[in-house]
Amino acid sequence: MATFKELVAAAREVIDEVTPEGAEARLGSAVFVDVREADEHTTGAIPGSSHIPRGVLESSAASRLRDPSAEIILYCAVGERSALAALSLLELGYTNVASLAGGVERWKREGRRWDTPLTLRPDQRSRYSRHLLLPEVGEEGQGRLLDARVMLVGAGGLGSPAALYLAAAGVGTLGIVDHDVVDVSNLQRQVLHGTDRIGSPKVESARETIRALNPDVEVVAYKERFSADNAVELVSGYDVVIDGADNFPTRYLLNDASLHARTPVVHGSVFRFEGQATVFSPYAGPCYRCLSATPPPAELAPSCAEAGVLGVVPGIIGSIQALEAIKLILHIGEPLIGTLLIFDALDGEFRRLRFNRDPNCPACADESAPPVIVEYDEYCVPAGSASRPA
Repeated sequence: MATFKELVAAAREVIDEVTPEGAEARLGSAVFVDVREADEHTTGAIPGSSHIPRGVLESSAASRLRDPSAEIILYCAVGERSALAALSLLELGYTNVASLAGGVERWKREGRRWDTPLTLRPDQRSRYSRHLLLPEVGEEGQGRLLDARVMLVGAGGLGSPAALYLAAAGVGTLGIVDHDVVDVSNLQRQVLHGTDRIGSPKVESARETIRALNPDVEVVAYKERFSADNAVELVSGYDVVIDGADNFPTRYLLNDASLHARTPVVHGSVFRFEGQATVFSPYAGPCYRCLSATPPPAELAPSCAEAGVLGVVPGIIGSIQALEAIKLILHIGEPLIGTLLIFDALDGEFRRLRFNRDPNCPACADESAPPVIVEYDEYCVPAGSASRPA
């Protein structure tokens, strides 16, 4: 049986190796992968690199390294494990793979750029232990979640489950926009709130619930209406936005603001026993106006207050929205970009409908001319309800 040194020597006859100087020139273009163990990675890493321990590289490659033709540079301590890892990726069909010659020991000796990754506290390791077991998340991914900023437009039926699961996952900053107060009729579906908070501002009720759930999470409360005056500024401050509104004026305004800010929106909507979710990634996929170019008339757009909704349906859709936001933050899986996921509670069925970006879309057809930000309150809903969450 060949020794470890012999296996490394055999791998080096097949793979490409790149010097630290050559690798540093590729920062920002190539995909850097640290194949060391977790305790080694916590001491520092090459800037911008991903951490996939050697032991799970083959099982994680399909989900973590999605483009087999992308340039990938693997590294370890001295360049031996990364040589074997490069050979494994070549055997899996990756075509542009190299190992860092001399590993991080040589890299650091030459004084090249070096980052110290986020180190979780012991209590955080316990709290997020099930995330840390997932190769697609791990300590690096949990660090991304803790650094992420997600805004929820509405703390109602959709915003409630989304906020709870994002907070539980450790998303570090949640911005919540809602000018309303808790009403007894909300409690059938808006699980952020309780009977003791009837009459309280929803954003403050949400902050209290989230603080009790996870003190790692900072809640930025905006007790104001999402409007043309503040939409772009609000959306620009966040990595992802959760659309938790139940009316068309807010959805169209949010769509237009996201195109200005180039911030992805995770859309959700519910009606009676049905719900749907999708992801609008500005200029990378279709936008809300690609589905419906202009707002419908009021008589065709009843709200939940007018048509009713089974309370558990927004719970299901809001949870899917949280999932899609986490996928966007971690760059894992296939986000629902260009896919409308439709749920029928009575049949217990999900359907997926594909839709494409409209080349004649009045909002996103021309990247150099995003839509003018205007209020849509004259459309769809009675006066005074233009930012009521689901």
